[in-house]
Amino acid sequence: MEELNNLLHGFSVALTLPNLGFMVLGITLGILIGVLPGLGGANGIAILLPLTFSMDQTSAIIMLSCIYWGALFGGAITSILFNIPGEPWSVATTFDGFPLAQQGRAGAALTAAFTSSFVGAFFAVLLITFLAPLVAKFALKFGAAEMFAVQMLTFCSFVGMSKEPPAKTLAVMALGFAMAAVGMDTVTGTLRMTYGFPELLKGFDFLIAVIGLFGIGEILLTMEEGLAFKGKSAKIQLNIVLQTWKELLRYWRTSIRSVLVGCWMGVTPGGATPASFMAYGLARRGAKDKDSFGKGNVEGVVAPETAAHAAGTSALLPMLTLGIPGSPTAAVLLGGLLIWGLQPGPLLFQEKPDFVWGLIASMYLGNIVGLIVVLTTVPWWAAILRIPFSVIGPVIIVICAIGAYTVHSSIFDVIMMLVFGVFGYLFKKLRYPLAPLVLALVLGDMAESSFRQSMLLSQGSLSIFWANPLVAGLMSLSFVMLLWPIVPALKHYLRGRD
Repeated sequence: MEELNNLLHGFSVALTLPNLGFMVLGITLGILIGVLPGLGGANGIAILLPLTFSMDQTSAIIMLSCIYWGALFGGAITSILFNIPGEPWSVATTFDGFPLAQQGRAGAALTAAFTSSFVGAFFAVLLITFLAPLVAKFALKFGAAEMFAVQMLTFCSFVGMSKEPPAKTLAVMALGFAMAAVGMDTVTGTLRMTYGFPELLKGFDFLIAVIGLFGIGEILLTMEEGLAFKGKSAKIQLNIVLQTWKELLRYWRTSIRSVLVGCWMGVTPGGATPASFMAYGLARRGAKDKDSFGKGNVEGVVAPETAAHAAGTSALLPMLTLGIPGSPTAAVLLGGLLIWGLQPGPLLFQEKPDFVWGLIASMYLGNIVGLIVVLTTVPWWAAILRIPFSVIGPVIIVICAIGAYTVHSSIFDVIMMLVFGVFGYLFKKLRYPLAPLVLALVLGDMAESSFRQSMLLSQGSLSIFWANPLVAGLMSLSFVMLLWPIVPALKHYLRGRD
């Protein structure tokens, strides 16, 4: 009952006229970011984050979170109409979405995608509404050792659940830790790895890194591939929407299963991309007409879109309650909260209830607004993709440069953005994951601080990480996740011996 009262108070915060305006603006910008290949939710938020510094904290986070919802919606448009995933998690949507568009059913495919996205996000927000306060109250009992154990579990989960080879994940994570260590040591006050550059006294700014790695790196890769937009045009009529909604009722089992997969992959650091592929695979495996998948099956659109939105939304649960982001975009939002002087974690629910519950209420409203906007404006977004990429690419690079410069009004940041952009391009070419690097860069300082505090409390003994059932359980689970990738190889070895 307390959660409902808090939520009603959150709606009174979110339903003010300025916040509604920022909500619509965020959704619109997010759809544009999702539609344009080369931009993404994490990068779009990173670019626009400096523009919110003069805004009220609640209004700023509402607009930025709505950019995220819009990007999730927008990625489906290019996947279905152009066979070009606007976002990584939209790849699975192309398998059946584009064939449906080629069959003249683009309106049905888009309606199914948008509606499924709304359903996935709605159930994920319900999870946040009722579970977040419980997790926050439980986390109030956490000390330095428990916080490090949670952060350790997050890092190990990225290694264990990543679709990339564990060695690559560990390598980029180590690079992220090294970058997080640059600057002044907060404990001793000594300088570390600044190499005479006064600009590095405060370390690498995660915003500059994210803009370069995701934005510039993706643009360079897209320019090399010579992307051209060729696709189907689409209009969504009311009768098509109603007919598709009636058809979607047949796939309620797929929706529920995809919601569960998405929420699990969002709360754990799995992310929206693996969630969408996992949900698609489960839907295909459980379907009676398996052969129709990949040829234009509406269920093949429902599963990945539901799971992706559920994962993308539920990733905010560990970010708000524990200060642990469940996705790269959540990591960027976490950085924004820290810049505004807010410390995500259990105390946030007690110290800033207006902020937290206003944000949760905006999640409900933002998804309703997003569904209405995308259903009514699809032809406009499709028309944008008729613009040659030779025009869109330079515009995106200029936007990235402006976003990087406004962080500290420094040309050095723009140069660093370009350096990170080259690294982002190389990582993508070599298929190294970027999410673990961003996670280590954002959480590296926190993890180091928690570890050193634990060592001071225990006078240098590692036994503090096994001192009680909670911290021992978290650390044990961390090692299980870290070693999980070797389980298949171990099974294969044991079978070979038999």
